[in-house]
Amino acid sequence: MHRPALVLGVIGLGLTALAGCQRSSTAVAPPQPPIIPVSRPVEREVTEYADFTGQTDAVQAVDIRPRVTGYLVEMPFKEGADVKTGDTLFVIDPRPYKAQLDQASGQVNLYRAQLKLAKVVYARDLAINARVPNSISQEHLDQDLASVEEADARVKAFEKNMEAYKLNHDFTKVTSPIDGHVSRYYLTLGNLVNQDQTLLTTVVSQDPIYAYFDVDEPTLLRLRRAINQGKLNPPQPGVDLPVLMGLQGEDGFPHQGVLNFVNNQVNPTTGSISVRGVVPNPLPPKGIRLLSPGMFVRIRLPIGKPHPAILVIDRAIASDQGLKYVYIIDSKNNIQYRRVTTGPLQADGLRVIADGLKRSDWVVVGGLQQVSPRMRIQPERIPMPLLGQPTEENAPATQPSVPTTHPARPSPEARER
Repeated sequence: MHRPALVLGVIGLGLTALAGCQRSSTAVAPPQPPIIPVSRPVEREVTEYADFTGQTDAVQAVDIRPRVTGYLVEMPFKEGADVKTGDTLFVIDPRPYKAQLDQASGQVNLYRAQLKLAKVVYARDLAINARVPNSISQEHLDQDLASVEEADARVKAFEKNMEAYKLNHDFTKVTSPIDGHVSRYYLTLGNLVNQDQTLLTTVVSQDPIYAYFDVDEPTLLRLRRAINQGKLNPPQPGVDLPVLMGLQGEDGFPHQGVLNFVNNQVNPTTGSISVRGVVPNPLPPKGIRLLSPGMFVRIRLPIGKPHPAILVIDRAIASDQGLKYVYIIDSKNNIQYRRVTTGPLQADGLRVIADGLKRSDWVVVGGLQQVSPRMRIQPERIPMPLLGQPTEENAPATQPSVPTTHPARPSPEARER
């Protein structure tokens, strides 16, 4: 009689303990969708560009070589200085050429005296024959006239000879033919230099300066098609096409010039055509010129007229096996995959979207690693971020207000049970 009652009592106590444990546990709330920043595309007027790598070159560059042979006796210029047209750079020993010039000058004086005498003789014979007819034979008069003409021709010939010797004497002073920047001495005093052979130094002009770059064949065809379709004005006399240039360490393309030359054939080896722009290189009031020949530069060439376009921040665009896409949200805040066609990158970090987006779309601009197609999110609608603004990685993280619960610790009495 007592054993069944005892069993029922034990079972009752077990059920009571089990009910107590179930009441002490708390259900965990389902996680809320993550907060993801989204923005609407920016709509504004843009101009399409093509970017290239170029190199600067001088508009005028002269190799300074002597025009006479001799020994260097003076070098009055300072290496690396600015020079003007006509400034003396080198002096070659002028004494041999001065002696030749003096000799030629003496010969000219000699033949001028002979010409003077021949003229006097001819005039006297004509006067005698006029007073006494036939006193001087015609043959003698012809000889007098021939002597005058011969002396005159000799004087003219030696005057030209003297001009050549004078030029040689003048060429002993080697001057700069242009305004520009001079290089170093390639020879020192006392060295023998040979006419038209020895390189003494170089001079390059500084303002303006050329920028050469190669345009690839697809871009060249794109430019020509744009001109043929009326999207771009064709080159015309007096109408310059703009060229933008940037240097190392510079943001954007702050230097503006004009396009002034396109080569007449495509290089079959590289598949590109040589193009040249000319850019101002002014001298600051208290400084030096920024550009020098031989610099590597970034070139931006406008290839179309300004037109309205849709843009998004470049980091919002992802790539899958060469195909560009963005994530947008639908009316139910679900992530949708959208393939897009991209255009050129702008200076503020926005990239043109040529096809695939509408102005009313909300584009995911941050947390791309946290989302996937058809995933539900909690959108944080913000203006389209620009280059230079804090990115999502650098900005303080926004903690979602998701309630969290922890299992209640059992009491000592429960642990004993």
